[in-house]
Amino acid sequence: HLAPSLPLPSERDHLRPRIDLVVFMIDVKSKYSLKNVKTSLAHVEASFFLGKVCFLVTGVGRVNACSIDTNAICKLGETYRSPVLFCELELEGIRVTTAQRLLRMLQICAGHIPGFSALSFVSLMRSSYDD
Repeated sequence: HLAPSLPLPSERDHLRPRIDLVVFMIDVKSKYSLKNVKTSLAHVEASFFLGKVCFLVTGVGRVNACSIDTNAICKLGETYRSPVLFCELELEGIRVTTAQRLLRMLQICAGHIPGFSALSFVSLMRSSYDD
């Protein structure tokens, strides 16, 4: 399910499936997208930041068209202890690889990988950030 921003409308709460993973998309060509993500972060329950949130940064293939400093996005990932994935959606190979990574993250967050939880996933990511 996609939403342009948070909070989600409450009138459909009873129909909404369980949320296992929140992916914030940031387009480096739009300062508005980063502002929208920062505003939306306030509406995410703190427990979701234990492995159930990631930032997907698109448009990274065009460095000259960037409106957002990628260091600011990396800092956002560090602040919320959430992975940051960079991709160029216009390149099929990268798009497929990114989709596979997101699907694997979703499987982990939804509890479909025996012996591996969202919390252990965030711990693994934290170790790679600290290196």
